Amino acid sequence: MKYGDLPAGYDHKYVYSHFGYNLKATDMQAAIGCAQLEKFPSFVDRRRYNWQRLYDGLKDLQDKLILPEAAPNSNPSWFGFLITCKDGFSRNELVKHIEKNNIQTRMLFAGNLIKHPCFDELRNLGTGYRVVGNLQNTDRIMNDTFWIGVYPGMNNEMIDRMVQVIREPVERS
Repeated sequence: MKYGDLPAGYDHKYVYSHFGYNLKATDMQAAIGCAQLEKFPSFVDRRRYNWQRLYDGLKDLQDKLILPEAAPNSNPSWFGFLITCKDGFSRNELVKHIEKNNIQTRMLFAGNLIKHPCFDELRNLGTGYRVVGNLQNTDRIMNDTFWIGVYPGMNNEMIDRMVQVIREPVERS
């Protein structure tokens, strides 16, 4: 199915059909969040460890993949591990292979937001928003980028399997 001006096959979970906000934190979510704060330091340490293990396992594939890097003088608590496929290497094929091997992936949320259905009417009118530049990097991310997890509950065996599964199609190409 095609949504707005998004590329064919764009993951429907990341399609925005309406403008708005999602600010519905419940009391239960707040209580869980407060309880999780006690575990926060160990979560951060493990996310950093898992991220580094993924990076170390994939860094020699940078001729085909762009891997994330921390900004200078930073030490992030990584949300996930962002991978961008370089020209000539298909994100869709890589994601299909990864998902077929029971490893979840996620798109980089909205990608190029102005290509979503929520902009259809504005796009047709040609008014209501302005674009500066050609948004080629935004389109690149929309077409070539995805996340894999660095969840703190993963162990070395799980991370190593993720690396192996990602490496297979990249090394074959």
